[in-house]
Amino acid sequence: MITYKFRLYPNKNQEQKLLETLDKCRFVYNKMLEGLNEQDKPNRLELQNSIPKLKEEHPELKEVYSKVLQYESYRLFSNLRALAKLKKNGKKVGKLRFKGKGWFKTMCYNQSGFKITKTEKRCDRLHLSKIGDIPIRIHRELKGKIKQIVVKRYNTGKWFACVQVESNIEKENRPIEKKVGIDVGIKYFLTDSDGLQIENPKFLDKSYKRLRKEQKRLSRKEKSSNRREKQRIIVAKVYEKIVNQREDFLHKVSRYYVDNYDFIAVEDLNIKNMIRNHHLSRYINDASWNRFIQMLSYKAENTGKIVVKVNPRGTSQEYKFGKLDRDYNASLNILQRSLEKLGMGQPEVTPIETEPLLVRASSVVEMGSSLR
Repeated sequence: MITYKFRLYPNKNQEQKLLETLDKCRFVYNKMLEGLNEQDKPNRLELQNSIPKLKEEHPELKEVYSKVLQYESYRLFSNLRALAKLKKNGKKVGKLRFKGKGWFKTMCYNQSGFKITKTEKRCDRLHLSKIGDIPIRIHRELKGKIKQIVVKRYNTGKWFACVQVESNIEKENRPIEKKVGIDVGIKYFLTDSDGLQIENPKFLDKSYKRLRKEQKRLSRKEKSSNRREKQRIIVAKVYEKIVNQREDFLHKVSRYYVDNYDFIAVEDLNIKNMIRNHHLSRYINDASWNRFIQMLSYKAENTGKIVVKVNPRGTSQEYKFGKLDRDYNASLNILQRSLEKLGMGQPEVTPIETEPLLVRASSVVEMGSSLR
C-alpha cells in the first residue's frame, strides 16, 4: 500500500459538513466506548451492530456515510489494542477516555463512498458521499487502485486527503553494486562511508524564538475568546512550517541515498531511551532520525534496494580505520557490521585519510532528485 497526501479546498458549506461529520464520528465513538465499558468481554461485532439502532435514536447520524461511522469501531478497538500492548510492556495504563469536542481530526472512507474526477483545471474533484465534490490538488500521478481515503483537518484549519493505493508495481531484484553506511548525529545530521557529511539544519532552533514568543502571547489570551483562537492558529502555523521544512529535508536526503545506492546500512536506534537525556531530547526529536530511516526503508523497498539496520552499540570504537573523524569511522563500522550480518563478507572500503567532505543540506538537494 502506498499513501499519497493531497490538499483539499472545501468551500464554507462543505467545511461545515466536514466539521459536523467529525463531531458525529466522535459521538458514535463515545457511544461505542460506553457500550464497551458495559461488556464483560470486548465484542467488536456487537458494538458495530449497534450503529443502526443509534441512527434510529439520533436521525442526524443518517447524514453521515455509513462506512465512515463503522470505521469508529475499528478506531476504538485499535486504541484498545494499543493500550493492551503498553500494559504488556510493563507500562501503567488506565482506561480509554471519552473524546471531547474538537478532539477528532480524521474521518475514513474505506473501499467506497468516494470518487476522484479529473478536470483540466488546477484542482481536480474529490466526491465524498453525503458531503459533495471538494476541489483537490493532485500533484502526483496515482498508480494503482484506491482502497481508502482518510480526510484530515490540521490545527491550522487546512484539510488534506490521504489516499491509500494498492500498488501493483513489480519490484525488481537489483544487483548490489554501490554500498554505503550511514551514521546519524546531532552536530551533523549524517556522515556516510563515502566521506559525505551533511549539516543538521536544526529547523526547530531557527524558529524557536518566534515559537516561544507566539506561545507566550497565546497564554495571555482569555480562554474561549476569538482572539485566543486566532492566536492558536498562528502558533499552529509556526509548528506546521517547522514540520514541513523537516519533512522536505528528510524526503530529499532519503531520496538521494535510494537513487544513488543499492545497499544502505543504518543504526537500529532506540529513540525512546535516547530522549531520556533531557539536555539532548529537543535536538534528537528535531533531527527525526527514525522518520529518516522510515523514509529510506519504504523508498528502498519500492525500488528493489536494501536497507539493513545494525546494533549501534560501539560503532565509533569497534574498528579504527586510522586517524579519522569519529562519525566517519562509525559509518565504516556500520557498513561492515551490516555486511557481516547478511554474510556478505568484508566491505571493500578505502578510508580517506582526511576529514570527510562537508556538504550542506542545500547541496544535497541539488545532488538528489526532488521526486519523493
